[in-house]
Amino acid sequence: MIDARNQRDAKWRRRECRECERRFTTYERIEDPLVIIVKRDGRRESFTRTKLASGIHKACEKRPVSSDAVDAAVQRVEHWLLNLGEREVPSEAIGDRVRAELRELDPVAWLRFSSVYLNFRTIDQFRAALDEIEADPAAYRDASERGEGE
Repeated sequence: MIDARNQRDAKWRRRECRECERRFTTYERIEDPLVIIVKRDGRRESFTRTKLASGIHKACEKRPVSSDAVDAAVQRVEHWLLNLGEREVPSEAIGDRVRAELRELDPVAWLRFSSVYLNFRTIDQFRAALDEIEADPAAYRDASERGEGE
């Protein structure tokens, strides 16, 4: 082997054949397991980090939550999902995990996501969600109190 270098998500290796003296370059990376998300209606689709990040970013839009905090939440959810070791995961499990992350980040972001995820149809459903967050104020600290404002 002549050279090896780590790149973002791959290892770059250059080798030289002892017989013909030709050089060969390879790129190696750990293969992420393919995770299939099982939707409520039974449809299946491949997990994509982009879709997960988009949902969390939308919930946190115009809130005092830093991009770094959002990215860290995305990373934690993705890490949790990949470490489950399951080939198929119900979308409800991921939604519940995202709600838990958002609850720690910002109550408004949590409520926004919850209203879409749980498909709120009435004011009473919003009230019940507000009661849930107000019943346990220790579970939530405003993002501005953590110094995460942008």
